[in-house]
Amino acid sequence: MNILLHNYLKTRSIKRQKQNDDISSVQTIYRLQSALQERGFKMDGTHPLNRTSFFLSKFNRLEQLFKQSRFGIALFDRNLRCLHANERMAQIGDLSVEQLVGKTPGEINPRFALAVEPVLSSAIMEVRSYVEHEVVVHAPLSEQLYQDRFWLICCHPLAVDDAKVLGCVLLIKDVTRQKTKEDVRTERLKVEALLSDLSTDFINVLVSEVDRKIEQGLQKVVEFLGVDRSSIWRVSPDEERLVLTHSYVVPGIKQPPQVITNLIPVWYDMLCKGEIFGIADVDLLPDSCWREKQYCKEQGDIKSILFIPASVGGILVGAITFVSHRDNKEWAPELIPRLRLLWEIFANALERKRADQKIQQALAEIKQLKDSLEAENIYLRDQIDIEYKHDEIIGKSDGIQKVLLQVQQVASTGTTVLILGETGTGKELIARAIHNSSPRRARAMIKVNCAALPSQLIEAELFGHEKGAYTGAISSQIGRFEAANGSTIFLDEIGELPLELQVKLLRVIQEGQFERLGSSRPIDVDVRIIAATNRNLAQAIRERKFREDLYYRLNVFPISVPPLRQRREDIALLVWAMVEEFSKVFGKTIERISKRNMDAIENYYWPGNIRELRNLVERAMILNSGPTLVIDVLGDSATIPAAPMTIEGMERAHINSVLEKTGWRIRGKNGAAEILGLKPTTLNSRMKKLGIRRKNIQSEGTEAPRNLHMP
Repeated sequence: MNILLHNYLKTRSIKRQKQNDDISSVQTIYRLQSALQERGFKMDGTHPLNRTSFFLSKFNRLEQLFKQSRFGIALFDRNLRCLHANERMAQIGDLSVEQLVGKTPGEINPRFALAVEPVLSSAIMEVRSYVEHEVVVHAPLSEQLYQDRFWLICCHPLAVDDAKVLGCVLLIKDVTRQKTKEDVRTERLKVEALLSDLSTDFINVLVSEVDRKIEQGLQKVVEFLGVDRSSIWRVSPDEERLVLTHSYVVPGIKQPPQVITNLIPVWYDMLCKGEIFGIADVDLLPDSCWREKQYCKEQGDIKSILFIPASVGGILVGAITFVSHRDNKEWAPELIPRLRLLWEIFANALERKRADQKIQQALAEIKQLKDSLEAENIYLRDQIDIEYKHDEIIGKSDGIQKVLLQVQQVASTGTTVLILGETGTGKELIARAIHNSSPRRARAMIKVNCAALPSQLIEAELFGHEKGAYTGAISSQIGRFEAANGSTIFLDEIGELPLELQVKLLRVIQEGQFERLGSSRPIDVDVRIIAATNRNLAQAIRERKFREDLYYRLNVFPISVPPLRQRREDIALLVWAMVEEFSKVFGKTIERISKRNMDAIENYYWPGNIRELRNLVERAMILNSGPTLVIDVLGDSATIPAAPMTIEGMERAHINSVLEKTGWRIRGKNGAAEILGLKPTTLNSRMKKLGIRRKNIQSEGTEAPRNLHMP
């Protein structure tokens, strides 16, 4: 009972004298229990204690306490039947006193029972007091709407000394108003904290980060408000439209349109006047806003919407919208000024970004004027005519045009083609052009690099194998020739094909037949063969490294691809084509290459041909950071003209190069003598005659590449 008294006194805000009276009144309950115990009254169902008149006739001060208290007070017997209740208790429960007295909580109504019955039962059964126990009661406002009410409940059991519980006292205080004020105050603090965080984010933010920061801010606001979408619009008064600039949308919600034109005329007029507009239920819009209603319906059934315009320097620059699709959102009046402040933070950041863009645009115009003064020394891209491009083959030189003519002549036939040329000249592109212009283009061309396959596996790769043909052949597999049936097979580096396989290839060319490895059954195929090599096959025949009969079968229609140094007029075309390709890959824009740099590129010897050019352009694109591309051609050494070389000088340089590659090993397999096609004794004699010694190579090695690379 002391706990009940303490809680009762703590929650009242009355004068001190009134508190003393209440203490005396509550203490009457003590005297009642003691007197009953001393006189030996039995607390059964017939005892006068179970009648309200017993209290009212004996304790007038208790009745006065009930009437004047700001709390709801009620007495219940141990069966949870209400013996007495004051007017305040009836008001809190939206009932009358008559509806309470003589009834259990369940008989009063389910809402009241749900709130108090668990507390009453626990107090009586466990003989324990409850102090400031808070419960939430869903009070109906209409058939579909409910309002949450907050009750603070105190409950104390009434027991005699032998611990027998006679009933309990229930006190209820409706703290809904205080709770609402606290929630509003808490919500206000949260909003102010959010504004503070967002303001901090935009302090000294980089212009490049403004858009990302705004989108992050919109996400925070959407999650905080519990809405479904927030968007920022740029107002175009001249065009009478709204242009979407930033937006955050909850997953599953429809994205806003990019432009709004003549869809919301009433709202647009309000925005232009700087008026804020918000509505919790779009269905309540007047008939004059029928187009606005239609817009909300088309945008995924918008239920609530809020428009807040923003001005910078007195000029309307845009608006921010908050949209709810799933629930009707009440826009609290005290929330709107804070959202407007948030929008001003975004608007100022956007205006700063626009100002910076104007500055950058002005600087770009200045730079453009400066660059135009150097136009006579700049090799502009639009001076390059790329009309000479044939599929992937680019060029206008006589040499490449002759190759393209040969491609057109032989493409429609099934004739075997032999493509000759140095490394990196684009022999595979020529083969692909022939195939793509042929009747076999519906099927993919099969490519085989004869130099890349191990000699032990090349036969199985070309002609296939049966299960168990060799160790590890756990299943049958078709070869490249079978895969190319009805199409074209491109045999790159044909000069590296082993002699034992050249016989099989010859048979395929002659008869169109071959056998898989481990099988004697012939397989017929219809394959067009295009071969390519950078080796001198005539020399290989003399060295007995290539079959003469196979050479004549392959050399039906030879095509010689000129090296890049013989088609210098194509270099600019090739460079710009490669720049365009790498610009897409690296996301860079190249507008020009200096004339001096282009001259250096065209004067370079290009021993690696187009492959080397492509590598240099790719490296330059990676390193470049501006609109002018600089391609470093071996430190621009190619721009220094070299004296013409004699036959003897060229021979000396060539022998030096081969010796360097072989590590100065002259004899044996893959030695310098074998590569040069000379006997070791003959090579030694030539080296002695030309004055070639290893120490000379070490001292003059930096000059040899220059001489070799110069035209």
